[in-house]
Amino acid sequence: MLNSPLIISVPEHGCSFKSPSYTSQILSYHPTIQSPNFNSHNLPFFWKRKIQSFFASDSLKASRSGELRANSRKVELRVSSKLAPNFERAVGVEGAGKLVDSSKEFDAIVIGSGIGGLVAATQLAVKGAKVLVLEKYVIPGGSSGFYQRDGYTFDVGSSVMFGFSDKGNLNLITQALAAVGCQMQVIPDPTTVHFHLPNNLSVRVHREYDKFIEELVSYFPHEKEGIIKFYSECWKIFNSLNSLELKSLEEPLYLFGQFFQKPLECLTLAYYLPQNAGDIARKYIQDPQLLSFIDAECFIVSTVNALQTPMINASMVLCDRHFGGINYPVGGVGGIAKSLAEGLVKQGSEIRYKANVTDIIVEQGQAVGVRLSDGKELFAKTIISNATRWDTFGKLLKGDAIPKEEQNFQKVYVKAPSFLSIHMGVKAEVLPPDTDCHHFVLESDWARLEEPYGSIFLSIPTVLDSSLAPEGRHILHIFTTSSLEYWEGISRTEYESKKQLVADQIISRLENKLFPGLRASIDFMEVGTPKTHRRYLARDKGTYGPMPRSIPKGLLGMPFNTTGVDGLYCVGDSCFPGQGVIAVAFSGVMCAHRVAADIGLENKSATLDAMHLRLLAWFRTLA
Repeated sequence: MLNSPLIISVPEHGCSFKSPSYTSQILSYHPTIQSPNFNSHNLPFFWKRKIQSFFASDSLKASRSGELRANSRKVELRVSSKLAPNFERAVGVEGAGKLVDSSKEFDAIVIGSGIGGLVAATQLAVKGAKVLVLEKYVIPGGSSGFYQRDGYTFDVGSSVMFGFSDKGNLNLITQALAAVGCQMQVIPDPTTVHFHLPNNLSVRVHREYDKFIEELVSYFPHEKEGIIKFYSECWKIFNSLNSLELKSLEEPLYLFGQFFQKPLECLTLAYYLPQNAGDIARKYIQDPQLLSFIDAECFIVSTVNALQTPMINASMVLCDRHFGGINYPVGGVGGIAKSLAEGLVKQGSEIRYKANVTDIIVEQGQAVGVRLSDGKELFAKTIISNATRWDTFGKLLKGDAIPKEEQNFQKVYVKAPSFLSIHMGVKAEVLPPDTDCHHFVLESDWARLEEPYGSIFLSIPTVLDSSLAPEGRHILHIFTTSSLEYWEGISRTEYESKKQLVADQIISRLENKLFPGLRASIDFMEVGTPKTHRRYLARDKGTYGPMPRSIPKGLLGMPFNTTGVDGLYCVGDSCFPGQGVIAVAFSGVMCAHRVAADIGLENKSATLDAMHLRLLAWFRTLA
């Protein structure tokens, strides 16, 4: 570790996440599922054999009442046993054969365990809901997960963690963990990102706001007034958001309550809702290179330039990095999802792994359950999809017409490109002693900012937490935009050769710009493409979220959590307010509040609800 970091803790409420020995913990981590009729003691062997063979037929599907229907024959079979009158096979880390009570109906089933899905699930659980999270993979987290190789613990996605401070209302990760009685130690990052840009523009975004402004003004002294005015406008939005209790914008009782308490702040947010960061920047700034720098700032937030980035999204990120700061969780980003999953189970809800949802079951226009790849059906009062909206309405809802609102969404937004990622272990001596944790590299041409492989984002989390790598080694996590189409229609040999070619080009660029001798220092390297992200994260074309087809009207066209199908909700980066850890956590909080109101765990007014939702739908047609 290059510096001795200050370690700060989220307030403890009884559950803590420790820096892992991951391998043994993760493979064994799953809840023990109990029914009223049998506990965690092992059943006699002959009972297991009889029960498992009874459920072996794919033609048998469990109904919500605990009965079994034989699909090939129109005959109902009722299982009756003094030992276990209601049961079905559970899908867990250990596979089929575990027994659970199928007579209970969940309040919510959450498809996927990304941060948005887990925040929604845990927030519902603490309100008293019975929640079941179904995860396709063997660990939680999605793109905020982790994996291990050769002594290295790699973050799957970004290592830049917003919303993880101990103050304000936008520290949503901290709040989500505390709600389920969990804590994590975090290490403050002194620099959010170090930009390496054309014309030798090298800007560090310091944790201290005044220090950052001073450095930026040193490159653009003639734009000092414009710089201060633009970022001050960001602070106006951030402070308004940060003063409010954040719940569902689709729930009118909450909105009216917040408006009467904080009318000025609510009106401020309403004013900026249809505006973009690039338009605001151009009110105050004329220098083309400085405007290009703000494009790069926004590209990190939204994978598009400032003219296409909603001002509210930009303000959340451009200010929270100074207000609460970027704080890295000890042991890696994957610990966030693992802690949330553990907290969920302690609240009496469940998470199941290797549970691949293939269909959302709709009856009479209402989402009532899900079907797994093994044919099992599970039912709940509400279904929450943490899949992208393209996966939800294009794959999970089979044979159903896409609701009009979703059609409108797909007219305004397209899938953002995926990424090519390189996870690398290197000898520590290749890094200069003052190396920052995060870097953004665009060497010579501003026009390449949004092109595939044009810009490079680099994280070195071992600068903050050396426990992630073997002694004397560092982790480099490199990613750059890439499209799935570039990797399709080729043989396996061509695919591997193309991966190596692109990786070699990126390594050469980093050698020339940052780390001479990088190639010779490589101890481990693994390259992932959009096909990798599609396979492991179950995201259409490996996309990391939506981006506008053209210049959007701020966040006006971004859908919230409700959908055109009763009982079906969406959560994650294809919902308001969009991409990024703090944004998807916000989406999870909003979704949990809306669902809780709909199932009677929060106050609601049916009349106001109907009027308000129609009004929001009309506003989105203006986008």
